[in-house]
Amino acid sequence: MIRALFAIVFIGVTLTAGWAGEADVIAVKARVIGDRLQVSVTVQHADTGWDHYADRWDILAPDGQVLGERVLFHPHVNEQPFTRQHTIPWSGDFDEITIRAHDSVHGLGGAEMTVPITR
Repeated sequence: MIRALFAIVFIGVTLTAGWAGEADVIAVKARVIGDRLQVSVTVQHADTGWDHYADRWDILAPDGQVLGERVLFHPHVNEQPFTRQHTIPWSGDFDEITIRAHDSVHGLGGAEMTVPITR
């Protein structure tokens, strides 16, 4: 009986982690400050804890090159959506960037957002 109950709980927890879905980028602001690009990103993800959470977002050039990444070091279970900033060196070579988010179970694949850069 106890083994059966444990098995049911284990299966439920395992399946629930997969149901949280992919991490979606829902808002982005990008502005040039001197020779730096400051990017503010809002991510939405149904973090369930350390087993499944949004763990990173990437800044991409128009050609797909990764310009920078913001690592998210912990789950945001009770803080959804959440916004974080990242600043990278800026050469001024293009007028827009794309942001994509990553989670610890699904990897990439949620909603991305392309925005103009404010100068």
